[in-house]
Amino acid sequence: MKNILFASSECVPFIKTGGLADVVGSLPKYFDKDKYDVRVVLPKYNCMFQKWKDMMEYVDHFYMELAGEDRYVGIMTCEYEGIRFYFIDNEYYFNGFAPYDGDPKWNIEKFAFFSKAVLSILPVIGFRPDLIHCHDWQTGLIPVYLDNFRYLGEYYRGIKSIMTIHNLKFQGVWDRETVQAITGLPDYYFVPDKMEAYKDANLLKGGIVYADKVTTVSQTYAEEIKTPFYGEALDGLMNARSNDLCGIVNGLDYDDYNPEKDSRIVKNFNVGDFRKLKPMNKAALQEELGLDRDPKAMMIGMVSRLTDQKGFDLVDYMMDELCQDAVQIVVLGTGEAKYENMFRHFAWKYSGKVSANIFYSEDLSHKIYASCDAFLMPSLFEPCGLSQLMSLRYGTLPIVRETGGLKDTVQPYNEYEKTGTGFSFANYNAHEMLNTVRYAEHIYYDRKRDWNKMVERAMEEDFSWGNSAIQYQNLYASLIGE
Repeated sequence: MKNILFASSECVPFIKTGGLADVVGSLPKYFDKDKYDVRVVLPKYNCMFQKWKDMMEYVDHFYMELAGEDRYVGIMTCEYEGIRFYFIDNEYYFNGFAPYDGDPKWNIEKFAFFSKAVLSILPVIGFRPDLIHCHDWQTGLIPVYLDNFRYLGEYYRGIKSIMTIHNLKFQGVWDRETVQAITGLPDYYFVPDKMEAYKDANLLKGGIVYADKVTTVSQTYAEEIKTPFYGEALDGLMNARSNDLCGIVNGLDYDDYNPEKDSRIVKNFNVGDFRKLKPMNKAALQEELGLDRDPKAMMIGMVSRLTDQKGFDLVDYMMDELCQDAVQIVVLGTGEAKYENMFRHFAWKYSGKVSANIFYSEDLSHKIYASCDAFLMPSLFEPCGLSQLMSLRYGTLPIVRETGGLKDTVQPYNEYEKTGTGFSFANYNAHEMLNTVRYAEHIYYDRKRDWNKMVERAMEEDFSWGNSAIQYQNLYASLIGE
């Protein structure tokens, strides 16, 4: 039996701000329980719902030095869906209204505390991992501290570490002197081939340098981050570590996203009966959102943060022209004010054709995935992306830009070979996006049989966590054996 510890700043169902939480909450359940004892450690945030706090039991506490002071480290635990979770308790650090505060220096100190505490609790909880799987910059100091702790005694020697990058844009950067004072690490670590980057200290860089393996959340993104455009100033390091770098696509929780059993949608359907039953969801959504009731109209969905990264500058540029077509457009999400207002404007200008829902609703998102014919996702960069996986699951064909996980998971339609599960375009260009949307419209209206065959292929794809877990198990085995 091999012991694996996941360390993360968020995890469903306890605390979530983005896709990272879904990965850490779902993946541990899919490992072979006869071979792996997988546990998860998180901060105990005050902003968690009370029902999760009520599940926790006290284990122990001790004091640990950080930033020149002795800090309280409380350990709480609970079991949920067969997985053992540990929570590190310290009200000084984790008392905020959200997991991440506006002050970057405070976030760095908070997660430096968390990273050091993760290693410090191991002898106390009686769980010595063979491997610690670290997620994003908030845990970047764990491989660094692990290297440092190895000098202190036998216990920490031989523990391997993996650093998974969910989005390279966020790195945990602050000035060197401050970070050194907070972490208490010696000068040795603050040099250009270790944690220093452009005169500052960089927590994620430390994790990438010291981890035994580095992964990211799709194969294409693993290649992209070796280039200056996607590399966020760390492309040189990514190239240096390329032998230890690999991409594994995130999975989707196929129980939660299941058109046959989803209680949030009006009419359940599957790959055998979607032709008859999926349109009933569209009709119900048209009714709910006040769109023209037209079963034949092609409906395009977008569920997203409304930001430049997600390609909304392209949508903004082409929206008026797109609204001239025989389509309906449904948007759900919040983000930059200019995009929120742009969608509100077009929902007013084309009231029967465009629905702008500038908020977030889990229920409405499921209805959009189940009701729309196509799903538009023209991202500038997308490490993995989950929305396109949800769309495929519900037979809503993705229209994506060929980047990161979008390129790895959506096979573009080929009308001659009759293959593909969606539509894609290569260049970050508004006209190219519009041309691809119009090509999809042409197939939808003029080649309905081909379209439906594509929906069948999309719904038969398997991007469940089981697939990803096997790849992670192979990676673990390469470091710690079977």
